[in-house]
Amino acid sequence: MRHSVFLAAAALFAGVAAPAPLLAHVGLVSATPVQGSTAKSPSRITLTFNEKVAPATASAAIIMTAMPGMADHGEMAIRNFVASWSADGTTMTLTLKKPLPKGTYDVRWQAAGTDGHVARGTVTFDVG
Repeated sequence: MRHSVFLAAAALFAGVAAPAPLLAHVGLVSATPVQGSTAKSPSRITLTFNEKVAPATASAAIIMTAMPGMADHGEMAIRNFVASWSADGTTMTLTLKKPLPKGTYDVRWQAAGTDGHVARGTVTFDVG
């Protein structure tokens, strides 16, 4: 009986003290253009994640949130891009068909890793 209690306690502790990678969810580790930066006229936007992403769970939207000289500019979805994935499944590249006009942009993304947990985030940058 005592041996069983010890094994149960050890198993419980092992679950609580599991290494971070076993408990981690997919997350963004870098983006180009960089968060808060000003880009001249990017031809592509890259989102790199900390682990392999299930492509069927991933999406990204490019939204123009502000335009110089237009104080009341509403959000405008940019649809002139093609999304692709790196061979290792960690980097999504949005290749633009036309240059982005000057303004402020959000790249709103969502993705899930092998654990199925969906993460979401936003990268904001300016084109100017």
